[in-house]
Amino acid sequence: MNLKGEPAFVGRHCGTSEYEITSEVAAFYADALDDRSALPGLAPPLLHHSECYKHLGEWYLKNLFGNLHARQEWELFAPLRLGGRVRTRSTIIARYTKRGRDYVLNETDLVDAADGRLLVRGRTHQSFLPPKATVEPAGFVVDEASAKQKEPRAPFPTATGPELQPVKKLVDARRCWMFSGPGKNYHTDAEAAKQLGFPNIVVQGMMSTCFVSQVMQEHFGEGWLVGGKMDVRLTNVLWVDETVTTRARVREEEREGTRTRVHCDVWVEKDDATRVLLGTASAVRA
Repeated sequence: MNLKGEPAFVGRHCGTSEYEITSEVAAFYADALDDRSALPGLAPPLLHHSECYKHLGEWYLKNLFGNLHARQEWELFAPLRLGGRVRTRSTIIARYTKRGRDYVLNETDLVDAADGRLLVRGRTHQSFLPPKATVEPAGFVVDEASAKQKEPRAPFPTATGPELQPVKKLVDARRCWMFSGPGKNYHTDAEAAKQLGFPNIVVQGMMSTCFVSQVMQEHFGEGWLVGGKMDVRLTNVLWVDETVTTRARVREEEREGTRTRVHCDVWVEKDDATRVLLGTASAVRA
């Protein structure tokens, strides 16, 4: 991998790709995540969840040790239709520093290759340790013990409305490989994880956002595919072979033209109630 992301400057074009939306690719996604929520003739909206990482050599900083996916935003504008073709473009839109870490914000758009319509927009906030950062004595940036020693957060969720139907998943090695493979990396291979400062396979943060997407689509259907929004923080590490439940609770509703937008608090939690993701998502209904 040719990492040349420094200097990673705002406005840097990181790359583009073009794909056909095939039923085979959609079926692989459904099998990998055990997600059967796609509507007839359509693919899952986050089918290309990791497109930003196809060009990471253009926007990642050089110090990969201990890098983490910190925040993810999704906006859905139109469905991905089976048999169609899409084109992507990846751009650095911000850099900032927070709590001793360096952040790069990548925006990746998915557009219809035929007419240029914007279909899906993702914004990925990736955090990096400074080049000379110190690590734990064991050589790990974070392990299961230190991950549980986070400062207390504000109460969440604050939503008091109805809870949507949750989904529960075991994230085993096969699921990690199907989602983040086929090559060896810290999301698929324990030794590769140790080289980057983690004691075991770190489940890719995008997977938890796909779980949220499944909950929202199963409840709102097309109202999620056309107008869905998500803004979530990755708040703790999810390790291979852990089980998580993805939940959403309605917070409020508001008129949006002739439609109603339903805002939800969303979160993904382990069996011991440790939350690996939390934030907001919304969808529309006529």
